[in-house]
Amino acid sequence: MRRLTALLVLAGAGGWSAPDQLLPYDEKTHQKLISDSKGKVLLIDFWATWCAPCLEELPQLVALERKYVAKGLKLITVSVDDEEDREAALKFLRKHRVSPPAYLKKVADDDRFITFVDKNWSGAVPALFLFDRNGKLVRSFIGEADLKAVEKAILSLL
Repeated sequence: MRRLTALLVLAGAGGWSAPDQLLPYDEKTHQKLISDSKGKVLLIDFWATWCAPCLEELPQLVALERKYVAKGLKLITVSVDDEEDREAALKFLRKHRVSPPAYLKKVADDDRFITFVDKNWSGAVPALFLFDRNGKLVRSFIGEADLKAVEKAILSLL
């Protein structure tokens, strides 16, 4: 019985599951997620499978979410990969047990979308956008982020 319990605990890994699909992400999705996350601190991560710093950073962001989820942190991951790299992105997210839902950027106009997310963003990844409990963008981290600074910014909002 002990062995079965241990296996169930390991299989459940604390109740964390991995995404089974990548949902389309556009301006409407972005706005809805921010609105639906009011009352929580929201960290949106734009990343790609071809971006080495993204692949290094994402597991650490997942660890941050797990550390602070009980205090109200929610991580949203948005792959900017091309459609043909969808499975590679999903495989990476599953491997690191990123909390679903997970998204794949799918927009008609990249420039318009990028400006919509943050007028100071060039579209470069990795890119993190931190929103307070009221849905206000309070900090952007473009390029390789100092994760201690990210954590400090999150803690200031929790």
